[in-house]
Amino acid sequence: MSVLSTPPVADLAAWLLQRVKRLRPAPALRFGDVAAATTQLDIPTRHGEVRATVYHPPRHRPARGVYVNFHGGGYVLGDYEQDDPWCRYLAAYAEIAVVNVDYALAPTHRFPVPVEQAYDVLSWAAATGQHWDGTRLCVGGQSAGGAIAAGAARLARNLGTPRLRLQVVHYAPLDLVTPGKDKNARASQAMITPWLCEIFNTAYIPDPLTRRDALASPAWGENSRDIAGIAPAVVITCALDRLRDEGVRFAHALRKAGALTLHYDVPDVDHAYNLYDPNSRTITENVYRLLVEQVRRAMDDTTKPHS
Repeated sequence: MSVLSTPPVADLAAWLLQRVKRLRPAPALRFGDVAAATTQLDIPTRHGEVRATVYHPPRHRPARGVYVNFHGGGYVLGDYEQDDPWCRYLAAYAEIAVVNVDYALAPTHRFPVPVEQAYDVLSWAAATGQHWDGTRLCVGGQSAGGAIAAGAARLARNLGTPRLRLQVVHYAPLDLVTPGKDKNARASQAMITPWLCEIFNTAYIPDPLTRRDALASPAWGENSRDIAGIAPAVVITCALDRLRDEGVRFAHALRKAGALTLHYDVPDVDHAYNLYDPNSRTITENVYRLLVEQVRRAMDDTTKPHS
């Protein structure tokens, strides 16, 4: 354990990263050719309002349902613009509304604030009177956003509402207990380094014991055993990613619980390939097509949604 695991140091490092690091997709991965009509709004949560951008289906078509999205950034970085390419692609080709959320970031707002905000946004999206069918509700995210989505899906299972048709967990950190140095990275220069893990995990959850919470680390220890009734899940891992193994464990647990719709391990790519690797346009679009197909199936499924 290094000095970066000390909360004051991790917090300072996180604030410095917020000042100097603005996460934006590579130009080749922005999907500017996919048209998007958007609406900006504020959504109430127990921790205050969160900003969100709603992506609407093209050509004024009615939304088949709604997908709530949470961006990545290690719980301390990022905003909705980071996931703009994925959200515009999903809204256009799945013909649904996509709510892209700017949740509160650590270290100013620590766990469980983002997970509880995510749950509150899901409840808002499921309410009647929206511009979509709230019974056709999915949630998902990339990296830290995928972990937040998984936590919100677990809260929905625990509380029995809202009822979700699908959760999409895309290269997410699902074990904040195991130190980053003990996780296997197969890339020669892995994007997620041990020191980044220390900063992100400590800024988000300073107390190591609290990191054992199932809403924070669903793939750690016994946390993945009692998940009966959880929403069906699509889990995407990256073959070279330091976080791959915990995603694989989570997928295995979901399969055992009868809740795994698909696990796809994207070959030969590292973490955040769809945002920062300009050579991954074809790979990215193939994964997006796969996810659109899964979301469309979930929206069209006439069986009863899961809590």
